[in-house]
Amino acid sequence: MENIVKNSDIGCKPTTTPLLDTVELPKDLRQLNQKDLKQLADELRQDLIEVVATTGGHLGAGLGVVELTVALHYIFNTPEDRLIWDVGHQCYPHKILTGRRELMKTLRKGKGLSGFTKRSESEYDPFGAGHSSTSISAGLGMAVARDLDNNTEDTKKNIICVIGDGAMSAGMAYEAMNNAGAMKNKLIVILNDNDMSIAPPVGAMSAYLSRIISSKPYRHMREIGKRITKKLPQIIQEKARRVEEYTRGIVTGGTLFEEMGFYYIGPIDGHNLDHLLPVLENIRDTEQNTPILVHVVTKKGHGYEHAENASDKMHGVSTFDVYTGNQKKTVASTPSYTNVFADALLDEAAIDKKIVAITAAMPAGTGLNKFAENYPERCFDVGIAEQHAVTFAAGLAAEGYKPFVAIYSTFLQRAYDQIIHDVAIQNLPVHFAIDRAGLVGADGQTHAGSFDIAYLGCVPNMLLMAAGDEAELKHMVATQAIWSDGASALRYPRGNGQGVIMPKRGVPLEIGKGRILKEGTRIAILSYGGRLAEALKAAETLDAQGLSTTVADARFAKPLDKELLYSLVREHELVLTLEEGSIGGFGSFVLQALAEENLLVNGARIIPLTLPDKFQSHDNPEKQYDEANLNAEQIVTTIHNSLQIESNISYYSV
Repeated sequence: MENIVKNSDIGCKPTTTPLLDTVELPKDLRQLNQKDLKQLADELRQDLIEVVATTGGHLGAGLGVVELTVALHYIFNTPEDRLIWDVGHQCYPHKILTGRRELMKTLRKGKGLSGFTKRSESEYDPFGAGHSSTSISAGLGMAVARDLDNNTEDTKKNIICVIGDGAMSAGMAYEAMNNAGAMKNKLIVILNDNDMSIAPPVGAMSAYLSRIISSKPYRHMREIGKRITKKLPQIIQEKARRVEEYTRGIVTGGTLFEEMGFYYIGPIDGHNLDHLLPVLENIRDTEQNTPILVHVVTKKGHGYEHAENASDKMHGVSTFDVYTGNQKKTVASTPSYTNVFADALLDEAAIDKKIVAITAAMPAGTGLNKFAENYPERCFDVGIAEQHAVTFAAGLAAEGYKPFVAIYSTFLQRAYDQIIHDVAIQNLPVHFAIDRAGLVGADGQTHAGSFDIAYLGCVPNMLLMAAGDEAELKHMVATQAIWSDGASALRYPRGNGQGVIMPKRGVPLEIGKGRILKEGTRIAILSYGGRLAEALKAAETLDAQGLSTTVADARFAKPLDKELLYSLVREHELVLTLEEGSIGGFGSFVLQALAEENLLVNGARIIPLTLPDKFQSHDNPEKQYDEANLNAEQIVTTIHNSLQIESNISYYSV
């Protein structure tokens, strides 16, 4: 288990939770009387609210699965039975019940608990989940592994996948269900339908039918019926099977899942333990080798009025007042990069009716909620379906529109094949707005935007830009709006701008041209993207130490401003490239450009500064960048260390 801050370091506020206080692990939960589980769920919900009020994090989804979490750990023998949460931010109640309650006040803090499930954190987290819609694929893999080990006790364990909070909108979930339905391994999928998007009304009758359908006598009679129909002609067998499935489908609404090979049960009120427990017990005890889907209907934010009434604002929260629900947000003196992008895109859309906007279930996170308010017919939220979003944009571009696809860097990774095949090969003008580029603080490894420079830079027909400040971001959106020679990608970090003077409207930049912000004679820092302010701070320190320093903003990684690069290399003793991206990105493009021309010059050293070649844990963003050696102080130290090193390398002259 990873090093985690101890509870004594942060001081927990005691809560009156007599039942919850007796539960350290699920085995303790299973010792309780079933009639006490409602009280336990109430105490768990209150504990969760108080914890997230002090730490921030994802609130609404966790509140919606409190009863479901209690029921699952009560009925199933976790951790031997594998319980996978998807998406991972539903897992806070699960963490409290699995030995981590005393550590919850460290949630999303440095060396504290992750905001998602994490294999290295607990044996009760069998599969990590930061991105969504992976549980059924992973669960099927575990089920097959269990069944291959047919001579061990592991053959008895259950695999349970809880998928919800929008995760069923992604194609990967259906790909996995299609495969699972064909393979016929026993796999339990709990569909947490928390927005009533596909559920018919639920209540006592629905619960009764679900209990009957999941019961052993019903399943036994169903098997007898199958054996009888096998003696009949094949055409009658098939008609009988379809009659039975469609009859259950009409009653329950689960025809889609039945057609994919799942035995469908539901819908069930996910907040009613009297409904949940007998159904879960029935499916636990079934010996049939078949995938089962239990449709559970919950309400996001359930049990906390403020979260129920504002499921969007209380999905992910900063610290807040438990009684009022008011979040304690500091008022920034500068605009966020997300808002600058949103406003800049509105400026362009006002004069160009061909501009359309696409997001993958993140309208507020990407700022496109503003676009949707002004141009609802030109804004498209496709759900958690990044692959579809990119190819959908390619179709729009093929018909003469100018699609802007706003997706976080980490989520865009899921659509890489579509970027290459559907956009780049066809040289279509799809414009990517890549939010959360670089490190992202508390969301940690799964959400860091580390790789887009490298994975897009190797793709032909791709224009790459990165905003060094908020004014540059506005100019770059304007540049994308007129760019028609292929795809373009613009990256910008999480958080707020630098406080630079903002233009009234963006002005398109000259393609492939960087800029010099400060001139010096000995050291040159060539920055790409959001570390520009740190480069300028480092230059001030270096100048004060007698090391005259130039600072340049590359603006473009592709095409690279080679004229600017060559002049920096000719005129300085040391050139340092700076980016908040992985190895293989901007610094590598610079070295490639110099090597192609045999221009490793006159004794000048080239030092690429990138994110470290590892997955950095969640922490305060400043601490993350300290660890990555990308803050001003570490930049200065790197330069000092380099100047003290004697080089034996022979350089070509420019």
